[in-house]
Amino acid sequence: MRFTMLVAAAVLCGVPVSAQLPDLYTEEMHGDPPFLSQTGWRPLLNGKDLTGWRSADGKPHEWVTTRSVNWKRIFDPKQLTYSSEPGDRIVNGKHGLTSDLISGEKFGDCELYLEFMLPRGSNSGVFLHSHYEVQIFDSYDYTGQLTVGDNGGIYRRADKTGGAPPHVNASRRPGEWQSLHIWFRGPKFDANGKKLSNATFLRVLLNEVLVQENVELTGPTGQHFQIPEASENPIKLQGDHGSVAFRNIYIRPLGAGTAEH
Repeated sequence: MRFTMLVAAAVLCGVPVSAQLPDLYTEEMHGDPPFLSQTGWRPLLNGKDLTGWRSADGKPHEWVTTRSVNWKRIFDPKQLTYSSEPGDRIVNGKHGLTSDLISGEKFGDCELYLEFMLPRGSNSGVFLHSHYEVQIFDSYDYTGQLTVGDNGGIYRRADKTGGAPPHVNASRRPGEWQSLHIWFRGPKFDANGKKLSNATFLRVLLNEVLVQENVELTGPTGQHFQIPEASENPIKLQGDHGSVAFRNIYIRPLGAGTAEH
């Protein structure tokens, strides 16, 4: 209903629908994102270019900014379509096989919110501290037993141990914007660099549904960035496992919103 009313209003005003609704029906989210109603959030995308981000391997990459991302369900179901231009969302190139993207800034204990879009069958992930992955995967319509590789899973270590499947399958259809809201506490070290406590995903919401709670990580998950664990490290977005788009990447210190709840 909301989409129909917006289209009708755009037509009556003489505004092209594509300009009024750059992502068509995918613009609609089920609830207001936290950065609109809570204090302390700041964006990690500047709305025009990739300043503040670089390729994890130091090589040229295919990540671009854009104002509109869409999924052509019939004609190109495994890719996203977009125009490379200044914009508030980012895409990992035409084929989804480019370098991982890493933030120039480092973060400690934090609360992270982001939105992502996948085509059919695609795979990505967001790595807190560039070490600990929350899986992004097209798990829509999957009715089997969930694994660490499904959407919202905490991925396993490189030695195939650990990890945590999501509690439920909260995935949306390919081509729809989805959200991850993550509460993360990083590892702690003494003055000599000895680890005192492990990293922990305190809570993870996928599309506003609780999928993880109090998951301790004894070490980095597979495909992590090759830097030592530390009290502060960058964020990494996976770029080489299939097409993915991101928007509205916001962060704030862990506990900044305690008084709001």
